[in-house]
Amino acid sequence: MELVVGTKAWSTWSMRPWLVLKHTGAPFTEVLIALRQENNVSGDLIREHSPSGLVPVLKDGDLTVWDSLAICEYVAERYPGLWPERADARALARAAAAEMHSGFQALRAECPMALEAAPSKPELSEATQKNIGRIVTLWSEMLDRFGGPYLAGRWSIADAFYTPVASRVETYGVDLTDYGDSGAAAAYGARLLQTPEYLAWKADALA
Repeated sequence: MELVVGTKAWSTWSMRPWLVLKHTGAPFTEVLIALRQENNVSGDLIREHSPSGLVPVLKDGDLTVWDSLAICEYVAERYPGLWPERADARALARAAAAEMHSGFQALRAECPMALEAAPSKPELSEATQKNIGRIVTLWSEMLDRFGGPYLAGRWSIADAFYTPVASRVETYGVDLTDYGDSGAAAAYGARLLQTPEYLAWKADALA
């Protein structure tokens, strides 16, 4: 398998399937495309691999998969164990991943992932604060229901989808207790940022 990703300091969508593939231990090659190049160079390079003109893209033989969640689902079919075994845990983990996949636009726009940036604490809009409040609620409820240490008990694709959010919390100095966190959500976010897979991604990004 070959995974095409964008600049690791910025590309949250690339990070997610990369973490999932790393978690399986399966061998794969990586193609890194620098984003934000002038004169649409980045777009031209991506279109050589991706029918959507976006990263990430997974290539497996003659198959090309060009969406992050679809890539993760494909990998999960080849390497079982990336979704929980319990039906309720699996359903809620999928719902959480899908909500991240389609939502939280204010947080994405106002607090883009920037792993190379020095920590800061900007004034956040009401829309972004509502996004953060929803994330705290989601994390807290799932951790309480399934007992942690990850959203559905053991690590799953849902946790890969929220790892970039945890990086944003760190970069932008977000105090989750301001959004009703008892401490469990913050501890979970910190746990995501200590997984070997994330640390490997961040080391690549900073290098």
